[in-house]
Amino acid sequence: MLSGARVVVVVPAFQEERHVGDVIRTMPPFVDRIVLVDDASTDRTVARAREAEPGARLDVVRHGRRRGVGAVIASGYRRALEEPGNPNDALCVMAGDGQMCPDDLEAIARPVVERRADYVKGERFSSPGVRAAMGLPRWIGGHVFSTLTALAVGQRLTDSQCGYTALARSAAARLDLDGLWPSFGYPNDLLGQLAARGLVVAEVPVRPVYGTEESKLRLRHLPPIAFLIGRAGVRRIRSEFRGVEPPGRRHPKG
Repeated sequence: MLSGARVVVVVPAFQEERHVGDVIRTMPPFVDRIVLVDDASTDRTVARAREAEPGARLDVVRHGRRRGVGAVIASGYRRALEEPGNPNDALCVMAGDGQMCPDDLEAIARPVVERRADYVKGERFSSPGVRAAMGLPRWIGGHVFSTLTALAVGQRLTDSQCGYTALARSAAARLDLDGLWPSFGYPNDLLGQLAARGLVVAEVPVRPVYGTEESKLRLRHLPPIAFLIGRAGVRRIRSEFRGVEPPGRRHPKG
């Protein structure tokens, strides 16, 4: 637990037998539950996770067919919501590819458990050396999508595409998880849902870890992401006409 609230970490994974064991093994002790969601992997992803965490803290959800990263995270949120908890419990996401530093998890979760934000995103671009580590095309693309997403949802966002996040249980219960975009682009779609509901989004700096993992983002994913950003803007405008308070952005201290 963290500040009296439960912390659940959803670990989306597809063919991550090389990395998922280290992700599970280095999970901080304040994490109450780890929900590994395996997207129909054909390798030893689940076995490696269970070797790393043989106890009851690990819960495994398996998809019978590959459904995409957004659908995986939605499945993890659903499983987390099945357990009793408090509105400010933090439902975090830490990818199974080892790109997210476990030392940053407390900073990601704390604004949620302290009721300072409904949703917290990691922000990678202020990390030293991130441009070289990400590669120029990925770095530029991240900035472009972040700028467009910020305009669409009506608030400042530095790194809309970062998947290192924490969501309040109360906010998760208000989302349309069935309607969440199932593939790449889910961060933009989720931010659009949050903005349409007037929920508070915060960002905290995180240190990206780039090693032997390979990005699964492809050029074919870019048009759907652009579409989702536009849809987020439409949803936000419609919500404002219905009288929903515009979303805010808070900068957590510490």
